[in-house]
Amino acid sequence: MPNRPRKNVYKSYQLAFEDDEFLHGDSMRGVRFLLEYQKPEEHMRAWGIRSTIVVFGSARVPSPEQVEELRAGALSAADKAEAERMAQKALWYDEARRFGRLVSENGGALEPTADGLRDNVICSGGGPGIMEAANRGAHEVGAPSVGLNILLPHEQEPNRYSTPDLTFNFHYFHMRKFHLAKRANALAIFPGGFGTLDECFEILNLRITNKASPLPIVLVGRDYWRQIVNFDALVEHGMVSTEELVNFEMVDTAEQAWEAMLRRGLKRRQPPFANGSGTPT
Repeated sequence: MPNRPRKNVYKSYQLAFEDDEFLHGDSMRGVRFLLEYQKPEEHMRAWGIRSTIVVFGSARVPSPEQVEELRAGALSAADKAEAERMAQKALWYDEARRFGRLVSENGGALEPTADGLRDNVICSGGGPGIMEAANRGAHEVGAPSVGLNILLPHEQEPNRYSTPDLTFNFHYFHMRKFHLAKRANALAIFPGGFGTLDECFEILNLRITNKASPLPIVLVGRDYWRQIVNFDALVEHGMVSTEELVNFEMVDTAEQAWEAMLRRGLKRRQPPFANGSGTPT
């Protein structure tokens, strides 16, 4: 009879779910995908979150409090000029904050259905800047909001305004994007950089390929978006059609963003894909 291994002597004898080296190995990547899908899913279901309104935007937009700190510490003319430049960016923070409050008060997040379901709950990338502002607006009126953070080399910290039990951290960008899109009833895309552009165009592509249902997509900050992306040039070069540009609308304020979403078919207490068109992302 072969000798049985003594407990804890051999690596192979360790319980699989307690073996960190095994779980972090290449062969278990699919399992890690599943875990990053299932954990947020269970928490959001426990909170009855049926649908969300997703807010994209830059982490580099300062809050008014940060601007005041810059102004207070500005000694040179260059420092003062930088503080005023940041103050202009902070106007977008104010709009995102008002948008988070407006959606939470009027979209259904504060009033669950008889079955305990919540619709149009604010959902952001969980970090600072525009993301913080949207979560902050929801927090200020007592509504839950979701923060979907991503593990980055510079160690993004979750903002303090997303609901603690709905604040998640992801290793894989694509699983984070999946959860951003899965329950989305509408999207508000504020000024941002590479990450915001990536998220914006991915959703637009899902829309025009009918991989996402018709949902209101609003770009906030007309001057910014017209300067950053020449959509008309895409049409002129034949890269997109004029009809594809109707999938989104540009506005300037939180109130205009909300009104545009309602005009484009957003409903209270209505789950995604309720109109039967499109396929779940």
